[in-house]
Order: sequence, then structure tokens, then C-alpha cells
Amino acid sequence: MSFFDLLLFILFIQVLHFLGTWKLYQSAGRHWWEAAIPVYNAIVLFKIINRPWWWVFLLFVPIVNLIMFPVIWIETARSFGKNKTTDTILQIFTLGLYTYYINYFTSHTYIEDRSLKAKSKSGDFVSAILFAVVAATIVHTYIMQPFTIPTSSLEKTLLVGDFLFVSKFHYGARVPQTAISFPMVHDTIPLAGVKSYTRDPQLPYMRLPGFQNVQRNDIVVFNWPVDTVRMFRDNSGKHYDKPIDKKSNYVKRAVAVAGDSLEIIDGKILVNNTPLQLSERAKPQYSYLVQGKGQGFNMRSLVEIYGITDGLQWIDRERDLYQVKAITENNLAKFKNHPNVKSVQRIISPKGKADYGIFPNNGKVDWNKDNFGPIYIPESGRTVQLDLESFSLYRRIIEVYEGEEMGIEQKLEVKGTQIYLNGKPEEEYTFRQDYYWMMGDNRHNSEDSRYWGYVPQNHVVGKPVFIWMSLDGNASNLVDKIRWERLFTTVGGEGKPTSYLVYFLIGIVLIIGYNYFIKKKK
Repeated sequence: MSFFDLLLFILFIQVLHFLGTWKLYQSAGRHWWEAAIPVYNAIVLFKIINRPWWWVFLLFVPIVNLIMFPVIWIETARSFGKNKTTDTILQIFTLGLYTYYINYFTSHTYIEDRSLKAKSKSGDFVSAILFAVVAATIVHTYIMQPFTIPTSSLEKTLLVGDFLFVSKFHYGARVPQTAISFPMVHDTIPLAGVKSYTRDPQLPYMRLPGFQNVQRNDIVVFNWPVDTVRMFRDNSGKHYDKPIDKKSNYVKRAVAVAGDSLEIIDGKILVNNTPLQLSERAKPQYSYLVQGKGQGFNMRSLVEIYGITDGLQWIDRERDLYQVKAITENNLAKFKNHPNVKSVQRIISPKGKADYGIFPNNGKVDWNKDNFGPIYIPESGRTVQLDLESFSLYRRIIEVYEGEEMGIEQKLEVKGTQIYLNGKPEEEYTFRQDYYWMMGDNRHNSEDSRYWGYVPQNHVVGKPVFIWMSLDGNASNLVDKIRWERLFTTVGGEGKPTSYLVYFLIGIVLIIGYNYFIKKKK
């Protein structure tokens, strides 16, 4: 949606409002023309319906404003004596057009000092639900969002079955670009299995100020950049029309940030030619070949003693050869002493052995998941040379991500040895936003930037800060399923995570006790 389209839409809403309410403004002792002045008419209307004037700001908050409209319709009807359940239902199901009936075809009398409590139980219930949804949507969109860890790519820092709270305010909350969407769900309505949004209108990308930038080693929730691409490894460029904020949510570690140079040598990450220094809680895992002694393994002990949660599989039964999909170096040291382990060897894709599923997915580099790069992580305002070597690295950035940022379509192509951008020869390009390189700690079991490339700043959702629940899917009963030691622990920080569950329970008891004491005293 262009700025002009947005202006026309706002004008249409203003005309619709004026035609349906000008007589009601007069009945409330106001001038008819006050219903026609944008923003001011909303301030006056909130005075008429006896609600705070600052509710006006909620009308400019995407998604929240969609919920505020039914609230205003219902409150307007009640201010003119329409308090029945039928009136509430008609306002909702006619999308507020029932106001036209009240305005033109009823002898409406303004109730200045009306009670803000609905006269019917159903009306009171509807009001309570709407206000609760407004509050929850504001929190979900701009402050804190729940998130579940579905895969083992970040074990042992985050486990499958961890339920997180993701902070929107650390990096600055994004204003939703998808203006019409079902509140507090992502791209699909639960149970119904249908799309939760309309593709248009789309608002320009905006982000509220945060108090920090994405730092190297941060765990970040982001929208999967290639979620719209039908087959991102075939380099066809074909993709589905899906908004940025409705792409699938992913969580990985930012191993390199804007301006960094990254290289992977034999599975070890180097940033700016220096080995990546992970935080103390990060426990990278690798795959290993295990030569057994013919005695077999107890799967339960593999999990409980050696932390092998991704399993162990046969490679060659005759030679008693296994593969451990993922294990940390600390657990590996213990595993080497297992009575059935004869030898262990890390699985490394050798340098020069090309993996065509690896970014930039063009079959012209000999990179793989263990030997990759070096590459530059683009930074806003920095200029790079455009040539045959850099073309594949930056093509999707320039055509898709930068195009989305500017709201235009861009075309990057090669003619002979010359790079053309939108039909014009170009020797260099200046980036418009920051980019990040996201990887999982489970190095051999993670679909990450090694396979699909950079993560743009406008795809960043937030920072996981708190684990409020953690469930072990392999446990047999509910008590064992709950990982009690992980409840109410922080995601960041150094040292072993500390649970704040006891303090939380004490706080709940104190609040209940205080409320009980106050009620008893009254």
C-alpha cells in the first residue's frame, strides 16, 4: 500500500464515520461538523461515550485498532440507550453500520452520565472480552510474545519443549506491517487451519526504538527469510507472496553481525579472523563416528548420562559402526570412557568438497557446512563491489530484502561480465539495512544461514529472555515431563541457569494473602 492509497483509505473511513454519526454528535450537545474533523472527531467521540481521550492513540496502533472499532461501536450505541444484547450483536455483525440506523431512524436520546457497566450479562461479557483482547494484543505485539522451541538446533542452551517469553522491546518492537490480521496468532488460525491475515493493505516497515542492537552470540527470534521461496536451492527466484511479519518464526544464535567477516574452518567459526568466543551457557554439538566393541548401548543412559538427545544410529552393523548425531565436547569426554566405545572420530566435511545445498546455492563455490566462506556480513551504509564473484552472495539481498525495505521491485542480472541493476550497469551497491548470520549450536543438525544466507534487520522479531515452562516429550508421565530445574530461568547470562520458581510461588502466595486480608478488613 502506497502513502497515497493509505491516505485515501483514511479519508474513506472519515467520511463513513461522519455520515453515520453527525446527528448523534448533535444529540450529545456537540456541533455536527465536529464529526468531520479527523482525530479531533475521535477525541470528541470518546468524551461523548465517557471514555479516556487517550484511547485515540490506540486507533493508530495496527491490529489493536481493529479491535478498538467494535469497542467504539458498542460504546456509542450504549451512550444512546441501545443496551440490549441484540444491539451489541447488531453492531458487531454489521461492522458498525447499525450506527447508521441509530443515527437516522431512531429518536436517540443521549445518556450523559450512563454507567460504564453493561446492563446485560452478555453485553458485559462481550465488553470484558474485547478489553482483554486489546490489552493482550498490545503486550503480545509490542512487549512480550510467547514462543516454543520446536527443534534441537540450539541444544543444550534451549531444549525442545522449552516455552519462552520473547522480548520485543530489547531490539525495538516492529510495528505490524500486515494491517488486517487475527490478533495474537501468527500466519494460521488454530484449529481452523486457514490464513490469519489478508495480504493487503501492507504498512511501511517501522520499528520502535530499542535499548540494544543485536549482539554477537545473542539468541534471536526472527522471521525465516526464505519462507516465501518455493525452492530456495534451485536459484529460480520463484516465491510466494507472503508478508515479512507473517513468515515462519525461527530461533538461532547470531554468530556474526553487520560489518563482520565470517569463515568456518573444519567446523570452527572464525569472525574477523578470530575464533568465535561463545558464552559460557552455549554448548556447541557436533556429529561423530563411533567404533563400538559389540556390546551395544542403553538408549536411556545415552540421554541421562551423556546428553545424547538426538539419538544414535547404525552406520555399518557388520563393523559395529555408529553415528552420534550431536554431542557436546564435555559429554564426549565422558562418552569415550563408555565400555562399548572403542574409538570416536568427528565427522567433518573436508575443505573443497562442495555441498550444492549450501548458500549461495549456485553450484559455483566449493563450500560445505564445515568449511565455508569467507563472506562479508552487510552493514547499513556500507558499499561493496558488484562483480561476478559477489553477484550470487548479494543477489537475494538486493532483489528481495532491499526491495522490501524500499517498497519496490529490484532486478539484478549479469550480461557478459557486467552487473545490471534494474537495467542499468552498476559497479557497486550500498546497503540500506543491517544483516546477520544465524546458526544453531547443534552444528550438524540445524537449518541455518549456511543453507539460506543472511537475515535482514527487518526480519528480527525479538530476544528470548525467559523460560517459563519446559516439557520433556520423552517422559512417560506429567510429573516427569516437567523439567523443574528449567522453570522460570533466564535464557541469557553466564554460569548454570538459576530457577526463580520458588520466588514466583512466594510472590503468588503474598498477593493472594494480601487480597484476602484487604477483603476481610473491608
